[in-house]
Amino acid sequence: MYMKMLLLRQAYYIFQEVGRSLKRNSLLNFAAVGTTAISLFVLGVGMLLVINTNEIAKTIESDIEIMVYMRHDLAEEDAIALEPVIGRISGVKETTFIPRDEALKSLVKRLGDELDESVGEQNPLPDAIKVEISDPHEVNTIAAEIEDLPGVESVRYGGQDFVKKLFSLTNWVRIIGLLLITLLGLCGIFLIATTTRLTIFARRREINIMKYVGATDWFVRWPFLLEGIILGFFGALLAVGVLYFSYGALIAKIQETITFLPLVNSTLVLLRIFQGLLAVGVVMGAVGSTISVRRYLRV
Repeated sequence: MYMKMLLLRQAYYIFQEVGRSLKRNSLLNFAAVGTTAISLFVLGVGMLLVINTNEIAKTIESDIEIMVYMRHDLAEEDAIALEPVIGRISGVKETTFIPRDEALKSLVKRLGDELDESVGEQNPLPDAIKVEISDPHEVNTIAAEIEDLPGVESVRYGGQDFVKKLFSLTNWVRIIGLLLITLLGLCGIFLIATTTRLTIFARRREINIMKYVGATDWFVRWPFLLEGIILGFFGALLAVGVLYFSYGALIAKIQETITFLPLVNSTLVLLRIFQGLLAVGVVMGAVGSTISVRRYLRV
């Protein structure tokens, strides 16, 4: 019973000191929360940007297909015979034979009857085979192997160069985002550490007396540690709030104008990102206060 009462009194003292400290240094606390919020907002934007870029790249990759055009003088039976040969190539998922007459009908349907009149009875289009592949990164190798087959006139595919550029952009976003996050994160830790240091400096004599009469390091440290955690948490909470509403509005606007663009809007993914930001904010606050209090515990 006595131990329980003692723990309750200690907890009351710790929270009372935290409240006093937050009121006493309100301006610096506001600056620490603001800097933490900005750094975590940038972190959140960077994470969402990378996730969405990867999603767009995956969608484009899944649409990459190879069109194999046969020589004009190749008989249709020989062209059909090439389909299973191409289907046996490693990395090929599915093949579809497209006769020249069917290709012409499809083209006329898209461009109009004027094309049919201008072409006449002579079909200028070759037989073709549409090839779907398992791994878009192997498109160059598969295309080169198909191009060497007898009877093949040309092989065409698109999207791969764009995907490479997109992944390159994603890497740059990661690097720049990491640098900005590191810089702003250090600023946030510095401001939280400065705020805590000023509070400790004002109470340095009290801390010394407490140490001399036998107070443990953790009893002295807890009020400052909790203060840093609270500042970091509220900074992260502010960043999450701004990020949640701004990202939701941005997604709604983009989906109105560019409906085909695949963007991440999963509640589970967003929840994990926001939980991560809150955890990082708490860690920043704890690190900042720990750095400050260590010096004054050496009595």
